[in-house]
Amino acid sequence: MEKFIAVPVTNEQTQLISATDIILIEQASTTTVTVQYKAASASGDILTITHATAGAGDELMRDWLQNAVISALSTNWNNVRYTPPTPPYAVSGIALA
Repeated sequence: MEKFIAVPVTNEQTQLISATDIILIEQASTTTVTVQYKAASASGDILTITHATAGAGDELMRDWLQNAVISALSTNWNNVRYTPPTPPYAVSGIALA
């Protein structure tokens, strides 16, 4: 069963991101968290979440997303959407490449 995490995006409606088939969640910079998914291509699919600036070495946003994935995957099979607590930094965009 597919699972999704509801992520609030500033000036947009809440967006759903997949919580399944994730290989790695990484704090890529002070303003982005990347999620690498398993895919048919060798490079996989990369989801980039852009957020308000965090301090150097601050990985609260990555930790928030990791905890949301764990919680989403721990829910009953028929609960496909998980709404986590408010993220530590405002999300301004989500892109898949």
